[in-house]
Amino acid sequence: MSQAPNLHSAGNLSPDTVVVSAGRPPREPDAPVNPPIVLSSTFHGTGTPAPGDRVYGRFSNPTWDPFETALSELEGAALPALVFSSGLAAVSAALSLVPAGGILVMPQHSYQGSLLLAAEEAANGRFTVRTVDIADTEQVLAALRGSDADADAGSGDGTRPADMLWIESPTNPMLEVAEIDVLAHAAHDAGALVVADNTFSTPLVTRPLELGADVVLHSVTKYLAGHSDVILGALATSDEDLRSRLHNHRSLHGAIAGPFEVWLALRGLRTLALRIERSQATAGLLADRLLGHPAVEAVRYPGLPGDAGYERAVKQMNGFGSILCIEVAGGAEAAEAVAAHVRLWLPATSLGGVESLIERRRRQPGEPHSVPENLLRLSVGIENAEDLWSDLSSALAR
Repeated sequence: MSQAPNLHSAGNLSPDTVVVSAGRPPREPDAPVNPPIVLSSTFHGTGTPAPGDRVYGRFSNPTWDPFETALSELEGAALPALVFSSGLAAVSAALSLVPAGGILVMPQHSYQGSLLLAAEEAANGRFTVRTVDIADTEQVLAALRGSDADADAGSGDGTRPADMLWIESPTNPMLEVAEIDVLAHAAHDAGALVVADNTFSTPLVTRPLELGADVVLHSVTKYLAGHSDVILGALATSDEDLRSRLHNHRSLHGAIAGPFEVWLALRGLRTLALRIERSQATAGLLADRLLGHPAVEAVRYPGLPGDAGYERAVKQMNGFGSILCIEVAGGAEAAEAVAAHVRLWLPATSLGGVESLIERRRRQPGEPHSVPENLLRLSVGIENAEDLWSDLSSALAR
């Protein structure tokens, strides 16, 4: 598998430049500036395939390579990333690293698909899940070591150390911030792998591998692709054994991405820095203004100095992200009314696109009951900040 040179090591480039430069074709006369889409299910070959040979479209595709190279450089991974057919396909592959009968420590607030899949695997007896408040470092450390409370609950594994720590930071949708470096170090001391879902932050804001994570996960559907028009996932790691296991899972389970979708994702990735810069700035402005709004009971955003995760965010994040949450006075009905009366914000699930989205998360079946009924998750896009504020404040005033 051909790889472009690692731009970070070659030129110490800014991530803002890497999103534009990484994964370009070789500079040859009359070569395209952008990588082409390769639509082929199989590839020429004779004799026994050698390591790195493409062989068949379920194993490799030239259209995947540029995106996988670009993402690995952004995350600081020593190996090319792996693109998957969806974020949940990437979650499934990452969970396959938990050994049979093992223990997974997972945030109580996470991407709903991750929680549901982990719960299904636990119900089928493949592993045990210990859910934690990922912002409560001591609670997570106890869960990694083993908790008598779990043993009392009848699981029979209460004093066993964990096999995997799953991190989201900030969490979906409560925006809790984990001490990634502290937790990763403790997990490794306990003999556990660390998987970090970096979808909310993107590698421009947080780089979990540098903080000790073993594997970084993305729903490429969200910020990386950025236009709400593809469904993809990805995993990145610097560990050759882990990458091999994840690659085998992708190939054997058929969780492969279409070349056209990956090409679109790479095209979307090129503007990631500009989109994040714009949406982060607007998210901070909106959070500040919403703090004093009489129709808002609480604002959750790690960029607010009064937020519980602010100091950790300053330490480990390059910015504060583009997601904020508000709790609307008047309960679930009032929150639904706000979502129904906005005109510029789009009432829809998902996040990370150029358009601004608003959703009452508890409308989704399976959302944890610890998420307030009146909580609205706001995914801030790249529209004019004052237009977004005018639309939202008008809906709140109703």
